[in-house]
Amino acid sequence: MTNLRQQAIQYAHANRGRFLDELKEYLKIPSISTDPAHQMDMQRAAEWTANQLESLGFQQVRVYPTGGHPVVYGEWLQSGAQVPTMLVYGHYDVQPPDPLELWESGPFEPSVRGENLFARGATDMKGQVMAALKALEAVKQGGALPLNVKVLVEGEEEIGSPNLAEFINSHRQMLNCDFALNPDSGILAPDVPTITYALRGLAYFELRLTGPDHDLHSGMFGGAVHNPAQALCEIIAGMHDEQGRVTLPGFYDRVRPLDEEERAELSRLPVGDEFYLKETGAPALWGEAGYTTIERLGARPTLEVCGLLSGYTGEGSKTVLPSKAMAKISCRLVPDQDPDEVHSQLLEYLRQRVPPTVRWELIKMAGAPAAISDRSSPWVKAISKALETVWGKRPVFRREGGSVPVVTLFKELLGVESVNVGFSLPGDNLHSPNEKIHLPTWYNGIDALVHFYCNLGEG
Repeated sequence: MTNLRQQAIQYAHANRGRFLDELKEYLKIPSISTDPAHQMDMQRAAEWTANQLESLGFQQVRVYPTGGHPVVYGEWLQSGAQVPTMLVYGHYDVQPPDPLELWESGPFEPSVRGENLFARGATDMKGQVMAALKALEAVKQGGALPLNVKVLVEGEEEIGSPNLAEFINSHRQMLNCDFALNPDSGILAPDVPTITYALRGLAYFELRLTGPDHDLHSGMFGGAVHNPAQALCEIIAGMHDEQGRVTLPGFYDRVRPLDEEERAELSRLPVGDEFYLKETGAPALWGEAGYTTIERLGARPTLEVCGLLSGYTGEGSKTVLPSKAMAKISCRLVPDQDPDEVHSQLLEYLRQRVPPTVRWELIKMAGAPAAISDRSSPWVKAISKALETVWGKRPVFRREGGSVPVVTLFKELLGVESVNVGFSLPGDNLHSPNEKIHLPTWYNGIDALVHFYCNLGEG
């Protein structure tokens, strides 16, 4: 295995120029999943991905149609039952490039400036897909892989993966594995190797209040009819207490507490309050008392108002008492909270707090549980060792404040945990103009994945 590892690293270094050229080819395809005008580009990107798997000698390579954009699959199962089977996840679709005038070079004309490659999809996530595949190529150039590998690359992640659950559910046997590798992630800085071991879930709602059956003159009716906008503000204000805790009944009953070891590990992250003040431009930070900013962002649940709408909001004044008011409410969840239970908790809160002077309706719009991986699993240990080999330092572990639905789908439908390790940087402008990937970090990422695959084979 040592010779294989050395040969693979040498191969990866010798072929960096070709790897970059192939990534540029991939990035030239405008695979914008949300735009029907790019239907043929989506098919072309799927076929390009499948050709990559075929060039690696994978078997059962196929572009599967779905109710939307196709899924690409391929496998290498020649290594026997004594080694683990890894499922590599990725997506080939990208966000729209608008606004085009803010790009310094064409979004689908890959351009290297300094140490960065600029193009839509460079970091989210064609660059990450290619890092995983090129590391496989480097290890396999001797003729075999030290583990069994399955690859699943979808084309609908940027529009919420509407057909992925059905595909996974109907192909469970084909996708059976020991764990999944999800490179749709990043590191905190070029010199800070990072493992994301937990992702918060989501429960999203729309709350609608109605008072009178039409807008009223505020002078003629103000003081006689309860203003739905006022009622909504009062209801929302009661959703947090003075300590920043959410007041929905039972909201914290299932929240998994942080032990001292995990709090110590999170404290190693090289970002603090000054970083978040600079990134947000906020005059001060805020959150649940008794926890650090890092802990509140990844390990504690939240309730946020994402939108408010009521009454007249145009130029000048209009003395109207609105008949309706609406709020968008987002809850980020942690293990072991259940989105359906949070829905019930919010309903109970509203039953207790909405006055009889208005009517109300709560619409559940989205929900997904949180995901967490065992930091002592053999897969996490293997990637931790690989990152330390390349970077020369122990990686930091972080909890991600956002949600990655595919990680939850793999846990629910396949019963496996995901290793969330990618190599994008916070400043890589994913979803924004001038998206980029830092090439030295990308090359280090390929090396780290080579060591990861070899570690798994040895383990």
